[in-house]
Amino acid sequence: MFFRERTRQEEYFDTPDLSIRERQAAHRELDRVNRLFRFDHPFTSRLPEWLGEEKCASLEILDVGAGSGCLGRTLSDWAARRGWCWRFTNLDLHPMPQNPGDTTRQVAGSALDLPFDKESFDLVVASQMTHHLKDEEVVRHWKEAWRVSRDAIFISDLHRNAGFYAVLGVVMRLLFLDKNLRADGLISVKRGFRRREWLKLASQAELPDAQVWVYYGTRIMLQARKKPFVPGASESIAKYPRPD
Repeated sequence: MFFRERTRQEEYFDTPDLSIRERQAAHRELDRVNRLFRFDHPFTSRLPEWLGEEKCASLEILDVGAGSGCLGRTLSDWAARRGWCWRFTNLDLHPMPQNPGDTTRQVAGSALDLPFDKESFDLVVASQMTHHLKDEEVVRHWKEAWRVSRDAIFISDLHRNAGFYAVLGVVMRLLFLDKNLRADGLISVKRGFRRREWLKLASQAELPDAQVWVYYGTRIMLQARKKPFVPGASESIAKYPRPD
């Protein structure tokens, strides 16, 4: 009953008047948790098979709600070790200052009104950003992602369930995270999604052949492509558990 519907409770991190220093500190802690839960693995395990290695050799990628840019750096380094070139543009309402030598394009903007022309990127991704939005905003977010993508969109967020909620609570305490971040982490799970909900939202966003699946009980994934799927792609999704 507790997890039947998404909570509307706001997160501390969504407070608009947080200072840059506070946001940087929160992102550092959040990146620790994300790395621990291998937030990059759904991307590295799925994209090459789905898009094909020839396509993956060179990609222009938009990360919506990029935060610190940790996902882009992690995936770019992973791709480089395979001889691929993945070039990221990071979009966020509050872009973080770049490190010296970092040439990643940083753009301030909203996921609901992307400041890019139609088909500006090969791939549009979002990782653990979508739960910050209301359902009607999710539809708009996905429509905008679809508009600016030349090929595909790949969205990752939190799967709303009691088991993940309990495990995350214990892990965050063991990491001695800030109390506000611990509270936000648990709210994030309660603001997460179920598979049937994303299927409905994908239909409302008019995403053709959108596939929604659950990644090991912790994340919910959506993928949609403007070009035909790689043969065998549908069958491969069945390898992952698909609870509601």
